[in-house]
Amino acid sequence: MYKLNNILMTREQRDILNIGSLKIPTDKVTVILGHNGSGKSTLVNLLAGQTKPDSGSIELNGHPIHALNSRNLAKQVAYLPQHLPQAEGLSVRELVKLGRFPWLGTFGRMKPRDHEAIDLAMQATKVTQYAEHSAEKLSGGERQRAWVAMLLAQQSPLLILDEPTSALDVHHQYHLMELLCQLKREQGKGVIIILHDLNLTLRYAEHILALKQGKVVFSGSNSELMDSSRLSELYNTEIQLLDHPTQDSKVAVIC
Repeated sequence: MYKLNNILMTREQRDILNIGSLKIPTDKVTVILGHNGSGKSTLVNLLAGQTKPDSGSIELNGHPIHALNSRNLAKQVAYLPQHLPQAEGLSVRELVKLGRFPWLGTFGRMKPRDHEAIDLAMQATKVTQYAEHSAEKLSGGERQRAWVAMLLAQQSPLLILDEPTSALDVHHQYHLMELLCQLKREQGKGVIIILHDLNLTLRYAEHILALKQGKVVFSGSNSELMDSSRLSELYNTEIQLLDHPTQDSKVAVIC
């Protein structure tokens, strides 16, 4: 569980994030929603320990996250930024191997358990057949799975992903969300993810956090957000919820 208290982030004399008190579960699939500029990426950067708030405190499982060094924090949280680093010259296996850095000793030597973690991560994400391929030459969906495999190799209980579906086609967006939900079910991984697609959110999220102009306007279960007026207010657009034709879920339609 994350606990945030009196978080303030200010840029150019404007509050880009202003959160009084907030709890975020780390054992569910949590989706962060909000329009562009609402503070979503700023929030996940704070949760992942990539930056510090101008004021306020963040605790992870009862411990201040900035009291943890980078290696110990990485054992708790695996983070995938929106803009992926270059993987030029790396094979998929070499990319996935980077996820083991929190666990390697002083000289960075790999032990049998490290190789096993890498193999299991590639199996779980179905990229084993690309192990010796260049990571940069994979298709968008395959490359995204390779990066998720790197997160899994890190063996952290919590995965945080910043808009991982933004560059994927519809098929691969749903495939990635299915994979993340499978990891939650089968490996007990917690997932915190930023999404723009409301229907992806309504289908896969267990917990939803919505931001507007840097403030939390909703935090609760998927079912609690299943309200047309609440969604319309969040997006400043009239939204209607319709029954899905084949599944026990709702579909959001912009009117």
